[in-house]
Amino acid sequence: MAIETLDDLAVQGTTLGVRIDINSPLTDEGALADDARLRAHVETLSELLDRGGRVAVLAHQGRPGGDEFRDLRPHADRLDELLDAPVGYADGTFSGEARRKIENLDDGQAVVLENTRFYSEEYMEFPADRAGETELVDKLAPVLDAYVNDAFAAAHRSQPSIVGFPTRIPAYAGRVMESELDVLGDIESTPEPRTYVVGGAKVPDSLAVAESVLERGLADEVLTTGVVANVFLLADGTDLGDASADFVYEQGYWDEIDRAADLLAEYGDRIRLPVDLAVERDGERHEIAAGDLPPREGEAAMDVGTATIEAYGETVEGSGTVVLNGPAGVFEDETFARGTRELFETATDAEFSVVGGGDTAAAIREFDVEGFDHVSTGGGAALNMLTGEDLPAVEALRN
Repeated sequence: MAIETLDDLAVQGTTLGVRIDINSPLTDEGALADDARLRAHVETLSELLDRGGRVAVLAHQGRPGGDEFRDLRPHADRLDELLDAPVGYADGTFSGEARRKIENLDDGQAVVLENTRFYSEEYMEFPADRAGETELVDKLAPVLDAYVNDAFAAAHRSQPSIVGFPTRIPAYAGRVMESELDVLGDIESTPEPRTYVVGGAKVPDSLAVAESVLERGLADEVLTTGVVANVFLLADGTDLGDASADFVYEQGYWDEIDRAADLLAEYGDRIRLPVDLAVERDGERHEIAAGDLPPREGEAAMDVGTATIEAYGETVEGSGTVVLNGPAGVFEDETFARGTRELFETATDAEFSVVGGGDTAAAIREFDVEGFDHVSTGGGAALNMLTGEDLPAVEALRN
């Protein structure tokens, strides 16, 4: 069954529950430190308000017990600035007062409901039909005419605000959700050859992406960087020195070396490893060819080296499609930002370029790199799509 979008929704005068993902980094004082996720949803919210909708925004912030588990008042205030329509705030999610604020909305007005995760069941996973019976959905569904899910970044979750409403009221995909599904769900139709750059420190996730795209024939080449590359190098028998090896062990990734070895045995002709690495020596960047490893005692691989950047750059530049999933090194340190910055800048020259969300999206914002064809808003959700797994939110919209 096809998923209905905003093109299928008669908006004027209707009251809409709109789930977005504005889970953002906060300052110690609880203010927004980055509003990128809020800006991503401006198109959907603006369209609904311009078309005369009455919008009740559902969203979460942080995890229970975490430092960033805060209320959504700062988010409401920022949306009020970003949108050409009044945006209010309710300090409850489905309380009587929150429902009254929804019922009192005029056409073209919005209210941000309180952090959905302040309600315990929202931090649990349910089948869609059971999610539709939770208090949150049961209390809000009667005051809503329809539901719009624009929270692709949370689409891999099966929580009440994600999968429950489509069992009770008509449901539609917002513009962010629609765009993500159009691109990530149709990678096999993008220009060839396809190159995947897998890096960062989330080794199991990156290996899952590499394995999936190689097995399905979606990747002509997989270029490895970051801690992911270190695991592949160790699997290939390279001595990275104790510092890099200990980091892999301490992160619980030692068993992933065997998994990487299996991938090299199966797809070694399509998996590229760095030919040089950068370490910190005497406070400066020092590059070492792979054949000259290990480095000195205490030196850890922090970035790919110049020869690798150039070799990978040639491959990326000549690709029909490039998918970036993870930074090339410790990009937060300017000394070791070069690999990530230059590879990302080169990727924009490919015919079609996709950024896989999460840390990768954070890196392109850090370097202010522009020109990508698609920048995903979701890390885990993008990973699920790239590995061919179903997303609960998408299945709920489809069903």
